[in-house]
Formats: sequence, C-alpha cells, structure tokens
Amino acid sequence: MTKLNPRNLSRSLLAGLALYASSWCSADSLRVYVGTDTGPTKGQGIYLTQLDTASGTLAPPELAVKSTNPTFLALHPSGKFLFAANGVQRLNGKRVGAASSFSIDPATGKLTAINQASSGNVGPCHLSIDREGKNLLIANYSGGGFAVIPVDDAGKLSEPSCSIQDDKSNPKLPPRGHCIQPDPSGKFVLGDDLGLDRIFVFRFDAVKGLLTANDPPAAETPHGTGPRHIAFHPNGKWAYNIDETKSTMIAYAWDAEKGVLTELQTLSTLPADFHRTSTAAEVVVHPSGKFVYGSNRGHDSIAIFKIDNETGKLTPSGDVPTGGKTPRSFAVDPSGNWLVVGNQDSGQVAAFNVNADTGDLTPSGQPIKVPVPVCVMFAPK
Repeated sequence: MTKLNPRNLSRSLLAGLALYASSWCSADSLRVYVGTDTGPTKGQGIYLTQLDTASGTLAPPELAVKSTNPTFLALHPSGKFLFAANGVQRLNGKRVGAASSFSIDPATGKLTAINQASSGNVGPCHLSIDREGKNLLIANYSGGGFAVIPVDDAGKLSEPSCSIQDDKSNPKLPPRGHCIQPDPSGKFVLGDDLGLDRIFVFRFDAVKGLLTANDPPAAETPHGTGPRHIAFHPNGKWAYNIDETKSTMIAYAWDAEKGVLTELQTLSTLPADFHRTSTAAEVVVHPSGKFVYGSNRGHDSIAIFKIDNETGKLTPSGDVPTGGKTPRSFAVDPSGNWLVVGNQDSGQVAAFNVNADTGDLTPSGQPIKVPVPVCVMFAPK
C-alpha cells in the first residue's frame, strides 16, 4: 500500500479547493438557498435568492420548495441534489425526525422533492454529506445522537445504516447532538454534543455507512461550554469549534492519522466590554485558510479571527454588525469573495464583501426579507 505524505495531501487538497472555487468565480451570480422555521406566521420551506457577484446585491427571494422546518441544508458534491434536516419530532406517525432529499432544476434552481427518510432519532438540526456523495450524516438534537443515511445515485435516501445514541444516563445533562462533520481525509467523522460538552470522533466506513467510536472517543470541553459547530482548515491540520453557551472559539490541532483533537487555545467571540446575553452559533473557515468567522446571537455580529499560518492559532480581528437580529447561520462562497448571513429574529438575509487581505466585511446592497432564516447555503448555477 502506498503511504500518503501529509504535505502532499495538503497541497492536493488546496489545489482541489482552488479549482473548485474557480468554477464558482466564473459565474456572474450565485444561488443562495435559505432554510426557514415554518408555520402560520413563519416561513414555508426553502427559499432561493441570487447573489450578483459584481455588485453584491441579493435578488428578491422566491420559494424553492415547501418543506417543514428545513433547519439545515447540505449540497451534494455533484450539485444535482440538496438535502435538508427537518427539525420535526415525528415522521409518518412515528416519533422520529426526518431528512429530505430534493433534486435541483439546473435552469431555475427550483427544488423537487425526491423522498424523506428517518433521521434515526428525534429533532435533527444539522447534516453534511461525505465527499463521495454516498452518505448523509445527520445530528439529532432532541434525541441526542448521530446517524448515517445512505444516498443512491438518483439522490434517494434510505433508512439509516447507523444510528448512535449519546449517553442519556444523567437526566441533568441530556445529550444534544448539534453538528456532524467529516474530516478532510474522509476517514473520520466529528460530532458536537452541546449537552454533554464533548466533540465525539468516529471512525467512518463509507462503504458500509458505519460510525464506530475512535480511541479516544471524544475531546472534552469545559463544563457548560456547549460545543455547537466545528469547521476544518483547508490544510486538514487544524479545526475550529464554536461554543454556543460560553461564546468561545476553540482552536484545535487535528491528527488526521489517529483522529485526535488537541486544544491550541480558547478565545471569546465577544468584545471584552460586552456584558449582555449572547450565544454563538455558526463557524466558517475562509477558503483561503487565512480567517475564521463566528456568529454572535445577542451581540448580533460576525466575529473575525486571523489564522497564524504556522501554528493555526487565532488572533481576534474585530467584529461586524450583521444588520439584523440573531445571526444564526451564515456562509462564505468558495471563491471567498462573499459572505451571506441570515438574521433569524428580524427576518433578513444580508450580503457582505470579504476583503481578501484583512478578512474584513463590508455590507453590500440591501438586506432582503426572508421569514425566520435559520440556514444559508451557496450553490453554483
């Protein structure tokens, strides 16, 4: 068996990302899908807007498809399918959450439902797709755990091939699965459990769709931290976890051979002079690998951190108001030129231009109205 050189692997990953980004940059506009909380006075499903890449203007939104509580979205590697974690407690009369699959009309971007499958537990809130597009990975918040859902070539979902139940032995500390993310190598899957203050690490068998506990099985965070979402650096050596309850960003070294997270530092996502209530939500690493962004709900801002390219450690670089209330979700397009954020409680989606040298954000155009936006995702045309 040929042994991979980690340095060559990192170069290969960066080259692949550059090629992927260039295919997006050539478009004069990008599709932006927005998942919403749904109900009589809320959204109706997944909305679609277009970002003009010359002006940074967002087009008026339109309903792409009706769907119940599509609280998080993921794009298939082919660009042909979109998946949603439906934040529901029941599916077909059973007490279980749902994941949905949709085909994307290449001409209009509108979505057509393919099917739904069980999320393997109750209250799914986050999902991702493996790099081959064969397995949907899903985190269940209310039930507390993680699952794998096979995906066929037509985008159809099967029943879960694996379902992991996190520790429920302490009723005062119920498990709360909040994020599930494959590592860049595809050998491991990481899962944030907000209730247990752990970032679980699983070995991943993509052929069988199975997760098995790594050794060690998790990285522990301080009690009450509330690990929420994690994102990897493009070089595959570092990971950054945002913590909801304590509003902190933890930088980790990632051992891609052993599947081990080693803490490098912990920083607040809030300015030192802010003392009101705020909780952190989303974390995104800029495609260049120079910056990390985190959203603050309460302070209503995007915190900016610069990454040391030798150590992976962070330096705070200020924050930018999101122009609305409760920025739960945001995304940076693969070219790295644009950031789009959904302000959940004010019903706004806003775009920002990203300074490639400093990471600073400048508002572009006017925010558009989308009811209760809870997830923002870019897609190519």
